[in-house]
Amino acid sequence: MPKNALGPAGPAVLALVLGLWGITREDSMWRDEAATWMAADRTLTGLWRLLDHADVVHGCYYLLMHGLFELFGPGLGTLRLPSVLATACAAAATAATGRRLAGPWAGLLAGTAFVLLPSTQRYAQEGRSYALVVAAVAVATWLLVTLAEGRPGARAATWRWAAYVGTMLVAALLNWFSLLALLAHAGTVLRARRHGAGHLTRHWLVAAVVVVTGALPLVLASRAQARQVAWIPALTWTTALTPLGLLGAGLLCGLLVRRWPGAPSRAAKPAAPAVSVVSAGLPLLAVPVLALLAASLLKPLYLERYILYANVGLGLLLGAALGVLVRSWRPFTALVLVASATLLPLQLGLRTPQSRVDDVLAPADAVARLSRPGDGVLFIPSLRRDTAEVSPRLFAELDDVALVRSPADSGTLRGVEAAPARIRKAMLAERRILVVGDPEDRPGGSRDATKRRVLAAFFVRCADAETRGRRVQVYERGTNCSGAPGRP
Repeated sequence: MPKNALGPAGPAVLALVLGLWGITREDSMWRDEAATWMAADRTLTGLWRLLDHADVVHGCYYLLMHGLFELFGPGLGTLRLPSVLATACAAAATAATGRRLAGPWAGLLAGTAFVLLPSTQRYAQEGRSYALVVAAVAVATWLLVTLAEGRPGARAATWRWAAYVGTMLVAALLNWFSLLALLAHAGTVLRARRHGAGHLTRHWLVAAVVVVTGALPLVLASRAQARQVAWIPALTWTTALTPLGLLGAGLLCGLLVRRWPGAPSRAAKPAAPAVSVVSAGLPLLAVPVLALLAASLLKPLYLERYILYANVGLGLLLGAALGVLVRSWRPFTALVLVASATLLPLQLGLRTPQSRVDDVLAPADAVARLSRPGDGVLFIPSLRRDTAEVSPRLFAELDDVALVRSPADSGTLRGVEAAPARIRKAMLAERRILVVGDPEDRPGGSRDATKRRVLAAFFVRCADAETRGRRVQVYERGTNCSGAPGRP
């Protein structure tokens, strides 16, 4: 039948096409992706030393990216392609789950809705682990649904449970906030138990214990680096408005599906009586969102990307609700075209450097244009040294005035800088200094305060360029500028 022609492959292809579209984002890279680049580009020994200081929660992802950098070389395509492929996998799994529970149209619409969600599109093109976590949770959800349908043969059931444990453990090792998906699956399992799938509970509990036990060392290790999330802002109504709005939309979709469940095609695989699209999708949307919002009342932790996999639940609910209305290709095509046209400005915006906080590559180009061999360079704050780390060739002829040990040598992302007195002495030995920092000066530690005081007292600013969320300034010793800044 025509409506069976695409199946899970249709949303997967859509995700792949949209993910590859503008994947280089105009040759830009923002600070979180720069951290991935810096980690992946180190030796295994250097990576291990880094994880001892920072980002242990991303250790498995960095190891994966290190392998890809070794195989294919560092580049924006290598950095982001895993997220594109993972999003395509998640779209296929979402569509397969919706198809199994509510019929072909619901599955096709669920996968399509998941792909078109703006947050899905954003993280499909980022060199971070979040899209991979979504893919693992989506596949695990599909496996759980298939296991809830009845009692498969012992060997088939064993392999499916092993796959479920494996995918959930992968998700947890990539980012242990995905353990909240286990709580969501618990809601699905309890609902299934009430409808005669009691066999599911015992096996799921064993699987959950194995997953939590496997992830526990990472959870404990990452607690020692809890200071790395100290920057997350406190929860406000403004912060909570978007997730609560999406949760409300999901609830409305669930009510619509329960009120008008529709009639799946006879050609579709029968839905499991123990699990419905609502009992699978609603917990996966609601539990992670509400749990992280509640936790953020005690300690600020809420970031959309930490629970991006909730989009799978939202996609299932949207697909089932739209599937009640869509029963042929004409309304489906019209719906997709309208949604795509509506979201086009946002889609275009996500593929520009301005869609992220900053671009670490742009200031490197500015430094290459404004610097002269032998110039000094300062980074305020020191984390902005990531610009030099991802573009070392453009900084090769400059003297990093404050640096004592490089990020690679020190096993850190920012390097180790000298004491304030030594920084002052080194600065006074320079005739010309470039400063790479943020567009607005923010209060920093004693080292940053010393840098600013010495520049103000002994140097004159001769050039100032703001580039995509970063700022490059040229200072010369004395009271006058020597002429046009930059390479002769």
